[in-house]
Amino acid sequence: MDEALYKFLKWTAIALGCAWVGWSIYDSFMREHAPGDFEYKRAEQFFADDEYQRALKEYEDALDENPQHIYAMRGKARALLQMRRFDEAMAQYDKVISAQPDLGVNYANRGILFDRLGRYEQAIADYEKALALDPELDEGPHWLTRFLRNQPEKPPTIGDRAKYLRAELAKPPEQRVLRVPEIDEKQRTYKQ
Repeated sequence: MDEALYKFLKWTAIALGCAWVGWSIYDSFMREHAPGDFEYKRAEQFFADDEYQRALKEYEDALDENPQHIYAMRGKARALLQMRRFDEAMAQYDKVISAQPDLGVNYANRGILFDRLGRYEQAIADYEKALALDPELDEGPHWLTRFLRNQPEKPPTIGDRAKYLRAELAKPPEQRVLRVPEIDEKQRTYKQ
């Protein structure tokens, strides 16, 4: 490796390390946090690690501290959905939607819940409402998100799923394929 490239890489690594340490100090000690933020951040880490029971506990702790913590409310609904506690998840999504009726991800996630419950018309309605509120949801996860998830191929979006469901529901009932459990369970919830 030539000397100039080595120096560039060394100083770039040092600068990035200093920036990370500076941001960590600012984020931990200097920035104001709303009540429940620390529990919410712990919950998000557990959720990312597929530890939904522990995530749910942290979301609930955040909500105990701040009952209006909208991110914790949405996280709790997502955790309940992943834990297949569908009735509780539905009640939580309804609560979230009443608190934020103009946010597309809320409808997208409730649509996923309707989809898993086999309530396909309601799933389609929620998917379409989500896309009307936030058309970017149809782009799917960003390439960096897919990279961090080790997901090389772009997964189907809620727009793709809505089109698929509409096409299948147009067929005679005996020809419909509405569920493929091993594929359907891989559908990820949306976070914003």
